[in-house]
Amino acid sequence: MTTRSTTKPRRKLIAWTVTAVLVLGLAGCERAGARPDSMSATAAPKGGASPHPQHTRRPAPLAVLQGPDGLTLTLTAAIRDPGGFLTIRGTMHNSTDETVTVPAGLRGNETAVLKNGHSLAGATLVDFTGRTRYYVLRDTDGRPLTTTGLTTLAAGEKVRVFMQFPAPPAGTTTVGFQLPQFDTATIPLPR
Repeated sequence: MTTRSTTKPRRKLIAWTVTAVLVLGLAGCERAGARPDSMSATAAPKGGASPHPQHTRRPAPLAVLQGPDGLTLTLTAAIRDPGGFLTIRGTMHNSTDETVTVPAGLRGNETAVLKNGHSLAGATLVDFTGRTRYYVLRDTDGRPLTTTGLTTLAAGEKVRVFMQFPAPPAGTTTVGFQLPQFDTATIPLPR
């Protein structure tokens, strides 16, 4: 019975694999340091601007609302859900240098939400065209579908917030946004 040695073919396979990895690795390193002709120093943007502005610019806020005690609510997005919901996203900011108590009145005065603690359940949307007011949605236990538990914000603190509403009809392109004790604003809606 003859036995064949498999050591040589395996060594060749390993050597070929290592060589291929090294060649590809070196080629990748060489390409990483190279600049395409379109990005040469003469074609670079002037004034130190980034060549990829879409990564450095944030979309303009939908609205900035001033509230009590230096609180600011910046609405950043209105998102229609295929299920018939509209989610408003934003940031609440304490622009002072002291800790601020978030007013309990932001939760509104409905009995169903009062028992659920601090929230933004007092927010409403007004469809001026359809003459309809939309309230923050509640789950089956009466809890509002919004940010909850906001009691205080430290100096300079920013907190992401959301509020979910029934979606106005697709033809409604703007709504009035209201939150107790804050400015009101008209915000655009996606179709």
